[in-house]
Amino acid sequence: MRGYRSRSLFAAAACAAVLTACSSGGGGNGASTAPTSSTSVQQSGDAGATSGAIATSPGGVTTRIDVPAESTEEQYAQACMATKTWMEGKGGDPATLVEPYLKELQSNPAAGPSTFNSTWGQLSEAQQAAVLIAVRAAAEGGC
Repeated sequence: MRGYRSRSLFAAAACAAVLTACSSGGGGNGASTAPTSSTSVQQSGDAGATSGAIATSPGGVTTRIDVPAESTEEQYAQACMATKTWMEGKGGDPATLVEPYLKELQSNPAAGPSTFNSTWGQLSEAQQAAVLIAVRAAAEGGC
């Protein structure tokens, strides 16, 4: 399988722009009502990993990792579709389901398509960043 790093970098940049606009009150969508200050930024303590800033919600859910995302096109598509299916099953506004879904992924000891058939903890930071992008894309109807 061929990696799509440049596409992932573009997607990461686009996602960052969208998240910045949403967190600063842009877009007029009431779904993102949390102020920017509600997200804490921590440095990852993984030795040997390319460490970027990691944003977590007040509930301890990783919501952003500032490293270039890395996944294959197939992994990204599977993650996005699995997320979309989960969100459709829950009903309601998908934007409000992002954090609960991420919490489930990050605490689930089972591997699945949303985490590239690995567990969250087995993924590199770059792969975790790609999962975050796929989840946000699913919530925005991007898959």
